[in-house]
Amino acid sequence: MCDWEMANIIFNKRPDLVRFSLSENLGTALHVAVNAKWSKKNVNFVKNLVDIMTVDDLELKNKHSNTAFWEAAAFGDKEVLKILMARNHNLLNIRGSDDGLFPLTASISKRNAKSARYLYSISEKMSDKHWTNRDKDLTLLYCVKSRLFALRLCCMEVQPLQYGGALKLLKIIWGHATRTMDIGEIEDMLRRPSKLLFIATERGITEFVVELLRTYPHLMLDKNDDGLTIFHVAIMHRRLGIYNLLYEVGGSSRSKIVELKDKSDNQMCHLIGKTSKDMAARMSRASLLLQREVLWFNNVGNMVSPYMWEEKNKDGQTALELFLEQTEDQVSKGLIWTKDCMVVATLIITVAFAVAFTVPGGYKGDNGLPFFIHQRALLVFAIADAMSLFSSTTSLLVFLSILTSPRDQHDFVYLLPRKLMIGILTLFISVAAMMVTFSASFFMLYHKGLKWVPILITALATVPVIVYAILQFPLFMDMFRTMYDSHYLFNPKKGMLYNTKAEVNL
Repeated sequence: MCDWEMANIIFNKRPDLVRFSLSENLGTALHVAVNAKWSKKNVNFVKNLVDIMTVDDLELKNKHSNTAFWEAAAFGDKEVLKILMARNHNLLNIRGSDDGLFPLTASISKRNAKSARYLYSISEKMSDKHWTNRDKDLTLLYCVKSRLFALRLCCMEVQPLQYGGALKLLKIIWGHATRTMDIGEIEDMLRRPSKLLFIATERGITEFVVELLRTYPHLMLDKNDDGLTIFHVAIMHRRLGIYNLLYEVGGSSRSKIVELKDKSDNQMCHLIGKTSKDMAARMSRASLLLQREVLWFNNVGNMVSPYMWEEKNKDGQTALELFLEQTEDQVSKGLIWTKDCMVVATLIITVAFAVAFTVPGGYKGDNGLPFFIHQRALLVFAIADAMSLFSSTTSLLVFLSILTSPRDQHDFVYLLPRKLMIGILTLFISVAAMMVTFSASFFMLYHKGLKWVPILITALATVPVIVYAILQFPLFMDMFRTMYDSHYLFNPKKGMLYNTKAEVNL
């Protein structure tokens, strides 16, 4: 915690101490203050300290060649940056660190979104003479690597990927490059240091790729070290937003892209045959992952010519053979998961069927009717038990149909998510109904005394139902999205490359 009252006494006696090194990093008092944890008291300390420093004092550097402003940009708070900028506008143009980064670039590289947003708003004060090709290169690279578009960097006050203003930082840097560099220099920049265009494709930053292709459409034919275009890379990493751009490409250019092969003679169908770790991380269950992989395989297959299905790579495999080999593990896991669900449904059926003939309190000897025949709780008991039995039986039959249905691709792509959703939903209903049956039995047994017992047990019986619902809700939503997405993921209706008003969707 910075104590200005104590510091002010010291600085009044020795004003020159504001220029002395006070830390192991050879930083001044201002360096220490801007790196302190944010609080109003610390911000006031910085403000008071800046007031007694000269303009030149603010440009003092520590042993890492960083000014206090640079440190605040990378690690500090934007309020501190405002205080420093009010005294010395040149701080924005002083490089720091071993890489010689500008404060704006440093804030992006360190993922300091608030500072980056503020520096972006005043970045036009950086004159052209300060921006070298290397600076533009590094800034673009860090924009891609840090993914600050998804962190609301550029005045983005909506949810991630709802872009609009998120491209302002990219556009000002890219626009500057197009005004001051020729095509050869820009292509060289894109190839250094790690092929920015392909990094953006691998990470699924569609808005970055769209912005570049709108300016220089011929870049879509550019190849990486493996001889693949961005569309091939998009297929490998299952980046749907970038792959869908291929539908907007003209016939001749699309043919060149589609017929392209890598060094192992793998064409597009082979690449989709290889499983994607990116897709596996986004899908919760093996069955849903396999469904989405089949959907990708079918759509990419429709993009290529029929004869390409029969072509083999250097390993002697066709695209279908490679796909079947790669998805074998997913099929196995999906079958195990389906069988596990069937086991649970079978157990509930067994319990519900047995309970139907074991009424609480027993039966009267003279007429065989239940003792609690006139109680409303018995009616609830019977209805809930029947519902549990019927829903669990339905769930079992649905999962059984998944195992025994023919391996038709259309049914697998469009009906599997619906079947899984019905199976999980009916299984949940059976569990909930079983808990209602359990609670109703206690109301019948303790209705004349100790009424708190059935009330307490009913409250406790809701716990497993709520826990089940919470744990299975993400899976249920994945199934719903998968069922809905299957009909519109590919062949987008809205153009993006040649429609500047189109929104970017990943």
